[in-house]
Amino acid sequence: MRNDGIEIGIDAPTLLRGGFGAGDAGPPETIGGYIPESLASSLLLVGQEADLPDLVFLPDIRLASILPASGAAAHIRQAATLDIVWLSAADAVKDETLAQICAALNERGCNLICETSLLALDRVAAVLPASLQVQLLVDADPADKLVALAAARRNRYGVVHDIARDDAMERIDRLQEEVARISRLLGDLAGQRGGLPGTPTGFAPWNEDSTDHPGHVRAPSRDYTAMPRSFVPEERLLDRQRAKQVRRMLRQRRMREQYFPADLFADPAWDMLLDLYAARLERQPVSVSSLCIAAAVPATTALRWIKTMTDAGLFLREDDPHDGRRIFIALAEGTSDSLARYFEALDE
Repeated sequence: MRNDGIEIGIDAPTLLRGGFGAGDAGPPETIGGYIPESLASSLLLVGQEADLPDLVFLPDIRLASILPASGAAAHIRQAATLDIVWLSAADAVKDETLAQICAALNERGCNLICETSLLALDRVAAVLPASLQVQLLVDADPADKLVALAAARRNRYGVVHDIARDDAMERIDRLQEEVARISRLLGDLAGQRGGLPGTPTGFAPWNEDSTDHPGHVRAPSRDYTAMPRSFVPEERLLDRQRAKQVRRMLRQRRMREQYFPADLFADPAWDMLLDLYAARLERQPVSVSSLCIAAAVPATTALRWIKTMTDAGLFLREDDPHDGRRIFIALAEGTSDSLARYFEALDE
């Protein structure tokens, strides 16, 4: 570089796999458009290098090591710097080994990207602790893998560097906007702005010292908090009828795919809400893999929605009391109440 006719030498920083295109400015604290190693997210691959997407699109991620699953837990605990662990074939890893890897990740505070098959999804999801930041992938394409890496990376600089804004990033933005819209809709249905209109106010309790009606006889107090036994079958009947209504709505949504492209009406969040609500009325548990199928979108997309809805407090993770190798997904109480009021409004 020349400055006022004087040649000035600059030591090049450590270069990472991948890089910015010619003429790109790069994020702060970089030289020549490359990211110094101290600012990059360190990645450990447990599997084969062919399983990784092309890191040229994510230059702030550095592939540090490639190891088999048997030695991953010890390496995670001993590594000087480690941010992301990519487990490329979790369905081939024994539960005990996977649990050891997860424990090491929790100790180090690392993020996990976990690839598995749909058949093994429930078993793998049951081993992964809820406290661990996980991106689950099932039959993922290169774009899905890039999205998972982008979500798991850690930015060590505070300025957003919008250099590689591709279709994957746009998909993340649309996903976040859709979740925000659904959250606002459910909030309105839940009556967060003062309760539902027409709700009767509570009666004032009887005052023993009341002198408004002296000498009147008062009937003994009765407790009506428990529903009479004769009403229970009627309540079950109403639940079954409502469940049939919801299932009919889901079948109608699937019928559209026989006449129009499926992705034209893709709405996985609403499909999952309806499926979970019908299962709640039928008193049936819903596994992770079953909910992915109900979403009518690729499994990786459905898993991303499940994680987003769970983080937003709309879904709950529940352990299977009879099988420790499975977990169930259920509606949160507020979400279920909102859906009940929604269908009551449809019936009016």
